[in-house]
Amino acid sequence: MTAQLTENDLLHFTGSETWHRHSLVRTVIYTDGIRFLAEKAGAYWLIDEIAFAQKAEQAVAAEAFQLWTLTVAADQSAHLTCEDGDGRTVWEKLIPFTDFPLGLVKVYFTDSTLLLPSEY
Repeated sequence: MTAQLTENDLLHFTGSETWHRHSLVRTVIYTDGIRFLAEKAGAYWLIDEIAFAQKAEQAVAAEAFQLWTLTVAADQSAHLTCEDGDGRTVWEKLIPFTDFPLGLVKVYFTDSTLLLPSEY
């Protein structure tokens, strides 16, 4: 990874000029901000995890609004969770290793669209 990513970089996104369709889960689209996050962090895998959960996890798909949180630990493992927007966890996964550059990132998924909180 050659570029740095900061939390402030993500705050600059307040809308999206282009909608990007997930290549495998065609019903999932994502914003310019999410694409920037994936490119700068080398984290297209994060988009994949969220998109695949929409198809594979009934509890996730049942939620109209989802808050996804990736928390990276000091040992470079991570914990990915999906909440229903009211603080109830509906899905979670331990990721044994990641080089994700931020300790914490939150994204929303609603109306088949993955977006940064500042783009909501």
